[in-house]
Amino acid sequence: MRDESLHTEMIQVIAQAEEEMSLLKTVPLNVVQSIRAFRVADLQEEAARLGQHFLYAYCAEATTKQQVLGIIAQAFHFPKHFGKNFDALADCLTDLTCKAGPQPGFVVVLEQLPNTPKFDKEAREILLDVFRDAADFWAEKKVAFRVFYSFQ
Repeated sequence: MRDESLHTEMIQVIAQAEEEMSLLKTVPLNVVQSIRAFRVADLQEEAARLGQHFLYAYCAEATTKQQVLGIIAQAFHFPKHFGKNFDALADCLTDLTCKAGPQPGFVVVLEQLPNTPKFDKEAREILLDVFRDAADFWAEKKVAFRVFYSFQ
């Protein structure tokens, strides 16, 4: 019995040490923020190390809301019937994913969101608000949902 207790204690110490070494240790569990000094490859590695989903969408070629949402839908493997609107995005980020079973957490990267007349500041803010709402949804379920974005 003592060996089992010692083993459990060692596992907890190792887990705590790994958490303290985590690239994301200073990033809240449920947040939408600029990618800043993080590199995409490092975030992908960290998601794998944590056993979390890594979702990545490179949006530099998009110029409209429909194109941005289409790129996200394809990159995140949304259903074919995805409606390319913000309500459908919200549903896919929450309801459909939640119904797929227990989730280990998410690291999401939206890289090079466009700054065009057909995808202006207002459209970008609405998009980020959808991701903020999804972060709140997952926070209630005690699931990490970190979103990193960059603009062109």
